[in-house]
Amino acid sequence: MGQRRRDICAGVPQCNIFWPLWIILGKVCRASATVERKDRVIRQLTVTREDVVKAGERIAGAVERTPFVASEINGIRVWLKCECLQNGNSFKLRGASNRLLQLTREERERGVVAFSSGNHARGVAMAANRLGIRAVIVMPADAPKVKVAGTAAEGAEIVFFDRLTESREEIAARIAGETGATVVPSYDDPHIVAGQGTTGLEIVEQLGRSPPRIIIPCGGGGLASGISLAVPEAEIVVAEPAGWDDMIQSLKTGEVVPVGPNPPPTLCDAIQTLRAADLTFGILKRRNARGAAVSDAEVEDAIRFAWDKHQQIVEPGGAAGLAAVLSGKVEPVEDTVIVLSGGNIDPALHARIVGS
Repeated sequence: MGQRRRDICAGVPQCNIFWPLWIILGKVCRASATVERKDRVIRQLTVTREDVVKAGERIAGAVERTPFVASEINGIRVWLKCECLQNGNSFKLRGASNRLLQLTREERERGVVAFSSGNHARGVAMAANRLGIRAVIVMPADAPKVKVAGTAAEGAEIVFFDRLTESREEIAARIAGETGATVVPSYDDPHIVAGQGTTGLEIVEQLGRSPPRIIIPCGGGGLASGISLAVPEAEIVVAEPAGWDDMIQSLKTGEVVPVGPNPPPTLCDAIQTLRAADLTFGILKRRNARGAAVSDAEVEDAIRFAWDKHQQIVEPGGAAGLAAVLSGKVEPVEDTVIVLSGGNIDPALHARIVGS
């Protein structure tokens, strides 16, 4: 039965039942990562390395093979996987392309809706624009202007909301209910996870073998969990902003722990999430992943390092993994890989940081 459920889910288009509504419709079974309704399983959230490989084949013509740059920290050779140079300046196009390419003709005609503070928004908008699909993106009113502009430039319709008083999930669900659009989550979806995991496939190809350790910025965990599936031999370390380290706390306690009340401000808007998904947490837990929380000051140091040493423009959230290493919170070993996950930073902010 377990194999039959996996075959039903993996690699086929999804119906318009989406995670934010599932919690309302049923209860989550943490042990099996399934959703139950009236004592029957309606969907199993599974994703495997095979799914990542298939995603790589599917999106090969839709994404860039991003640079793999040698660097040195404390006399140790490390590698920077520059997803900041991906189309749209972040890894998000990978998952968005994998998801949208699997929509049926009818689903494409009804369009898609996504919610994001920026990078996923732009990734979905770009993938939708290429496929001729209407995209509505729910974005916080305080999203960085560079990310709003990038999303709008791809032809998406933007709906703003107040992140302190409104629920982006509820707004997206309402739009989907009114239009029939398919909700494309930023990380809580097997096809999204598989698409993001193609970053890991490239790392192995570019290094010529599995690296001993990969350090990855983490918000909801889509990128980290996908890479962990793609590179099962590597140690996985996630990096999050201090006070927003819900995945780290979840991995320590063995169950999903949301961000606590009144979290501090952070520059890392791209990985500023309140709760890890059961799907991504479950994958990282099984891989025995660990993590490190970094401060804004440490993130700024990482942004300067990327620019001064390699002329790479990296946004705060995208620099979290590098910050964890430079700060000494994660010790590098030879051929450690550090993912620079995004480069969408306001030019004025970048100029201030690298000029200070």
